[in-house]
Amino acid sequence: METKYKSIDLFAGIGGIRLGFAMTGRVENVFGSDINPYAAKTYQENFADNPLCDITQIDAESIPDFDILLAGFPCQAFSIAGKKGGFDDTRGTLFFDVARIIKAKQPQAFLLENVKGLLMHKKGETLKTILNVLDQLGYMVKYKVLNSKDYGVPQNRERIYIVGFKHGNAEFEFPQTSARTKLNDILEKTPVSPKYYLSQRYFNTLQEHKKRHGEKGNGYGYIILNPEGVANAIVVGGMGRERNLLIDEKVKLHPEYQKYPKDINKQFVRTLTPREWARLQGYPDDYKFPVSDTQAYKQLGNSVSVPVIHALANRVVAILDNSASQIPIKKAANA
Repeated sequence: METKYKSIDLFAGIGGIRLGFAMTGRVENVFGSDINPYAAKTYQENFADNPLCDITQIDAESIPDFDILLAGFPCQAFSIAGKKGGFDDTRGTLFFDVARIIKAKQPQAFLLENVKGLLMHKKGETLKTILNVLDQLGYMVKYKVLNSKDYGVPQNRERIYIVGFKHGNAEFEFPQTSARTKLNDILEKTPVSPKYYLSQRYFNTLQEHKKRHGEKGNGYGYIILNPEGVANAIVVGGMGRERNLLIDEKVKLHPEYQKYPKDINKQFVRTLTPREWARLQGYPDDYKFPVSDTQAYKQLGNSVSVPVIHALANRVVAILDNSASQIPIKKAANA
């Protein structure tokens, strides 16, 4: 029988990293943690497992044994008080909780995800400290920035992925790119609700805003996407939705269209729907979002691209299966 590895899911959000590993059929999650009640609601709806808890208040020894630690931890500056970049320098940050759990539980591997900006955060000192700590904890570590558009979803989203293995295993290589897709592949084929269309007044405001910035020589402002291309990174706030707009005249066929004709802009510009955002992140259409659209957008903007995680998960599982230098997995259950 194939070994079934156990994972824990920290800063879990709506479960995208867990889902990517579960898709291997080889990883079972035994603990999850997230402090946001709305994200926890979506997580529970899809995994029948409520992760709502504050990881800073959880004793590492109370966490079930596991083989792989998963964490999309927030990026925070460290004090670097002694300029040594060691374990104690991370105290007071959320990475410290990742490190203390790794130190206490000694998993076989981990996958950490963060924004690309971590590379240059505090002039690179933050990443340097993270890598030093993980090295001191006894892990071979590799990191790389991957773009979601190279892994089967039409979204230009760059994120840094940090992968580590215990016992000096250096065989890990980041996955090769897969077939690219275009925005048109994930768009709704039937007319979407008029509520996703911009009002003429708001669209006029966006046009004026973009014109003002254009006159100053910068490119700030809304963006209307080419369906044959890819979307910009979906993010929370900062015009995250407005930089992913679409012209779609199919609304005229929607049964509720006649109720809205004065509210819809004449160019038929709309935002992408939460389901389209979910597809941009590689979530299956049966993934449920029992929250408002506002919360769904926020959750998806904060989430990961599942196909990227799945590609990484396959590599992690293969290393754990095949490494000649690996100490036998003692914590794993047989499937």
